[in-house]
Amino acid sequence: MTPSNIHISVISPVYRAAECLEELYRRLVSELEGITADFEIILVEDCGGDHSWQIIQRLATLDERVRGIQFSRNYGQHYAITAGLDHARGDYVIVMDCDLQDRPEDIHRLYKEAQRGYDIVLARRTQRHEPFLKRLSGSLFYLIFNYLTDVKFDKAVGGFCILSKKVVDAISAYRESSRFLMAFVNSVGFPTSFIETQQAERYQGKSSYSLRRLLSHAFNTSLGFSAKPLRIAINIGAVMACVSFISAILVYGLATFGTLEVSGWASLMISLWFLSGLILAQIGIVGIYLGLVFHQTKNRPLYIVRRDTDSDKNQLGEDEREIESVIP
Repeated sequence: MTPSNIHISVISPVYRAAECLEELYRRLVSELEGITADFEIILVEDCGGDHSWQIIQRLATLDERVRGIQFSRNYGQHYAITAGLDHARGDYVIVMDCDLQDRPEDIHRLYKEAQRGYDIVLARRTQRHEPFLKRLSGSLFYLIFNYLTDVKFDKAVGGFCILSKKVVDAISAYRESSRFLMAFVNSVGFPTSFIETQQAERYQGKSSYSLRRLLSHAFNTSLGFSAKPLRIAINIGAVMACVSFISAILVYGLATFGTLEVSGWASLMISLWFLSGLILAQIGIVGIYLGLVFHQTKNRPLYIVRRDTDSDKNQLGEDEREIESVIP
């Protein structure tokens, strides 16, 4: 199988998922072989600290359709997806989690819907097997993101999807440091459809996304995709300026007619601290945007690959040829 005739690529970011990988591989191969013989499975290991990479290497050795990519350090899920999209060679690319909550058995339904002429097909989860805090944190993430970006994302839609090569090429052109696959998918504007799926229980382990991490991700991602927080800061400042102007007129009128009584310093200090907090918060928002611009202008790579099983195979082949060339 040459890179030019790969029909389907499956991308799965891997983080502390050693117990899931063999089962993921088995079910993916079983499902994909029923669709096409020309497929590849790209597993991007995000330096989780377990022995996931050793398992990926072994799978890649046993099956040339498996490709492993390992980062030099932990970058995050959406950077791992970005690396997978950069290296995918299929006419269609499927993105899914490695914990088997996205069922490989639903891939043929995604593919069938894509064959109807849709460049993007997303899986909408009708049944979710997650603890209450995980569902709450997910709801808060989309609540914050939707409000700050004015884009209405369906919280039932996760990252399980199939994308045409045109969509993958368009998304790969987005090189900003803030990475969120669904925001990119939403912005490229290709024909989109949905299928209803049931989320399975996690095969092993637990989610690495805590409530704090999800909320931080929602805020940082929102800043990277929208200038609305700046507009909110401007609106707050304008409202406070109007309130202050009206208050000044009232105070002047009361002082003119002699009905103004001298008040204590408590209200003055409260007002001072309140307005100072608002000013510092607004300066902080502007500072965060300047920081994002600063990081983007440095133009550093989004990720660094430490090892790639395809490169390892090629290097092994070259070493073998060198050995053969010196054997009499």
